[in-house]
Amino acid sequence: MKIGSLELKNNLLLAPIAGFSDAGMRALCRRYGAALTFTEMVSAKGLYYKNENTKDLLFTHAEESPKGVQLFGSQPEIVAYAVAMKELSGFDIIDINMGCPVPKIVRNGEGSALMTDPGLVYEIMKAAVSAAGGRPVSAKIRAGFTDRDKNAVEVAQALEQGGASAVTVHGRTRDMYYGGKVDLDIIKQVKLAIKIPVIGNGDVTDKQSYLRMTEQCGVDGVMVARGAIGRPQIFAELAGGEFEFDLKETILTHIALLNHLPERVVTNNMKKQVAFYVKGRKNAKIIKEKSFAAESMAELKDALELIDRIY
Repeated sequence: MKIGSLELKNNLLLAPIAGFSDAGMRALCRRYGAALTFTEMVSAKGLYYKNENTKDLLFTHAEESPKGVQLFGSQPEIVAYAVAMKELSGFDIIDINMGCPVPKIVRNGEGSALMTDPGLVYEIMKAAVSAAGGRPVSAKIRAGFTDRDKNAVEVAQALEQGGASAVTVHGRTRDMYYGGKVDLDIIKQVKLAIKIPVIGNGDVTDKQSYLRMTEQCGVDGVMVARGAIGRPQIFAELAGGEFEFDLKETILTHIALLNHLPERVVTNNMKKQVAFYVKGRKNAKIIKEKSFAAESMAELKDALELIDRIY
């Protein structure tokens, strides 16, 4: 798959997932076959105003190559400023979030709120592309803001006119959040309406749903989101190759990949990750209880010892 000048080894991408797609998750997904990963979404305003909290979000491992960063913002000039910052110079592709449904983001006119203003979408993309120094710029959108206004095609066309190198379409409206059924037809409509690559997103959790997305929508790529939380091996499953997976070893590796953060932060951040890793397995309840009660890394790792009793 090719996005602008960026050549990917396959068509499998990991979505930016706030609170989950940290450097550890991304590195593991790359090891299992994801061709491209993005940081958790970073505020363009936060970069503009030198917010210190954004630094940890921009950390990447060497194996994240090529690597992407996702920004969110609604002011073209500030998005452009962020794109041109030296802190983002090491990223091979910039993605603009235009699909986040979270109320505080939408209230600020950012994320999926941008779906209501294709003209502004065009201006933001045009500004970002002009500041990117030849690097590809993509955007992630939704089917529309509401079910009555599924305007993904119009928004995607505005992005293409603004110079976007690719568009990812999540087949739900903002009002749906993450519930209901993904609209594959709207993704297909976008694919038929524009010439740049279209990446399908929504409810891809196994090979069957992956094939449904590719065959029914004709997309160029597939982005996996919640289906990869606690399951980085999903990319190997989708690619169809042989692979080895050890649950406890994978979680410990995830922890080790976060050693750039303070132990307290890693301990707290990994609790929700562990809950997804052990979901549906024997002893999951007690492992989750012990994990959420952990106040140190030693206590968290002690909870993981119960994993050995699953098999």
